[in-house]
Parts: sequence; structure tokens; C-alpha cells
Amino acid sequence: MTESTNQPLSGLWQPTHLQKLYYGREAVSTHLLSALPSSNSKAFIITGNSLATKTPLVKQVESLLSTRHADTFSKIGEHAPVAQLDEATELVGKDSSIDTVISIGGGSPIDSAKAVSYRLHEKTGKWLYHITIPTTLSAGECTMMAGYTESNGVKTGVRGVELVPHAILYDSSFAVYTPPRLWMSTGLRSLDHSVELLYHPTAAEMPARWMALQAAGNLFRYLPKYKENPRDEEVITKLQLAAFASLGFLGTNIKGGLGLSHALGYALGSPYGIPHGITSCLTLGHVVKLKAEDPEAAEQIARLVPFIGENGSGNDKNDAEKVGEKILQLVKGLGLDSDLRNYKVGQDQIPVIVKRATGKEEGELYKKVEGLVKGLF
Repeated sequence: MTESTNQPLSGLWQPTHLQKLYYGREAVSTHLLSALPSSNSKAFIITGNSLATKTPLVKQVESLLSTRHADTFSKIGEHAPVAQLDEATELVGKDSSIDTVISIGGGSPIDSAKAVSYRLHEKTGKWLYHITIPTTLSAGECTMMAGYTESNGVKTGVRGVELVPHAILYDSSFAVYTPPRLWMSTGLRSLDHSVELLYHPTAAEMPARWMALQAAGNLFRYLPKYKENPRDEEVITKLQLAAFASLGFLGTNIKGGLGLSHALGYALGSPYGIPHGITSCLTLGHVVKLKAEDPEAAEQIARLVPFIGENGSGNDKNDAEKVGEKILQLVKGLGLDSDLRNYKVGQDQIPVIVKRATGKEEGELYKKVEGLVKGLF
């Protein structure tokens, strides 16, 4: 049972196997060892080069693990290139005592850890226990999907309920090391999750949509506060919880991708080296305005109006357009990219991008999305 839960108001929500969610300052030092599946666990760390070499965070986790630390792989790049996944999987496969993978970082290390577990399961029948320490607001820790980039630059991935991490540690003392631009742009990614989950036809009203509304409201409220002071750990924690609320109640029975903004994000992201947080900055506000023309989507988007400090007009289309405009204003106010001028994408790529995002080469939807993409140049 996966049908829309609004018309009629009925439905089903199937939770994931997430077992623990820790949050707050020093959550890692306080709870990491108790998050391990057993006292004899051996953990393999997956992270990126910047976190490993430019911050003390990875060394801190290695020290906490002590004899339970098996090895660290710190070569994960943006969009998780497949060659790096191959190398990490081979390293984990050589040590049969490893039962846990710990991802530290944003979406790429988190998705890489999922993909390594998936590949190991294909070879051995064993899933790794996954503990994640997110340092961005991309919310990759909330999903049952693992995206990575093939050698030709196209993003692909695997999916399975077993890929959801078992334990999440949101630690504000880790997040203060994240560059503010990355933090804020991934906050727009979380806003993207919230909005597209609202009008997703198979999302559960409770708790998915209710939490998406709360998430969007807090992202609108606290991202500007973070910009004022990127070291305010109370604001950081509130944003981490908003990121979780944006996608953590997705449920395992939802069908298909999230929506057009995400589809455009994948079409723009890895093929042209644009971070996914930035792709949401580029697309979400415009997609919401486009969706305002769809009465069912507009009805859902209009629910956001009071959560972002606005008064509703009673006209769903007008209110949905207002939400789209407020998103564009938020992006501008945070000083994030609102067009493609900083990226190497030629206008000759417009048909390629639109086809990737829509799966079509003509028709009404193609023309609308084509107009949207043209507006980014």
C-alpha cells in the first residue's frame, strides 16, 4: 500500500531499521563506542581527504575506537567515483573481522559506505553495520539509496532497505569544521527534500509530510542565523535536526524518486561537477513555481506558507508561487549560486540536461523544463 495519503486521508508508513539517533555537542566522544553493534566490533572508516588531512576529526574517531579500528579509507571524492568504491570494497573484503563501517562527512562518504556494504553483501552475503557522522546537511544518512559516479561521469546507484545507516551521530563540534558555503548549500538540499516530499504521491501524511513542514520552517529560520554566526553550535544542532526531519521519515514504502528538482539536480550535478547542494539552489525555487500550476502539488506546497512566516491568501497557486519566490530569496540572501555562470556548462547542453531530467525529448513537460533550464544561463 503506497498510494497518496491525502485523497482520501489514509495510508501507511514503514519505518527504516535506524536504531539510534544521537545529537548535540560531543555526541561522538560520548556515544560512539556504545553505538557499535558489539563489544568485539571492528570498524572501517570511510571519509574524504579534506576531513582526514585538514581537520582533527578522523584522528579523533580513530583514537576513540582504539583497538576496534580496522583501517581508514580517505580517498572518497565528490559524487563518489566508482574507482574509489572499488578500492574501498577490496580493502574491507580482505579483513573478515570487520563488521562495522563508519562514514564521516557529507553525502559522498555516506553513500560510499552504503555502496561498499552493498557490494560486500553481493560477494559474501553479509551486510555491514553502518554508523554515520554527518558533517553536512545533505541528509544522505536518511535514505536507502547510495549514489555514485560511473567512469563516464553519469550518476547511478543502488537501493535497498538494508542500506539505511543503523546509527546517526549529529555532533555540532564536528560540524563547525564544515566550510559555511558547503553547510548552507546542503541546507538548501534538505529544503529540497522537504518540499519534494510534500508533493510526492506516495509519501505518508504522518509522519513524513508533517515532519517535512517542520523541517522547512526551521531551515528557513536557522540558515540565515547560521550565516550570521557559523560557530553557533545551538543553531548548528537545530539545522542538523531539520535535515533529519526533511528525509528521516521518508519510509521504506515510498516509490520512485523525490521529484523534478532532484531529477534536475542529478542531471546537472555529477556530469558537470556541480555540488548537489548547489544544484538545489539553482533548481528548487523555479521548480516550485512550475509546480504551482499543478493543483495537487500547489495544494501541498501552499501548506508551507505559515511555516516560512507568511500569510496565506487562500489561493493555492498564488501561495505556492510565493513559496517558490521565498526560496529564491533565501538562496540570494545566503549568498549562494542562483545561476550557472560559475560552472562550465554550455547552452548546447540544455537538451541533454532536460532529457536526463524528464526522460523525454519533446512534449509539454519537456518545454516547461527546457524553459527553466534556459533561465539558469
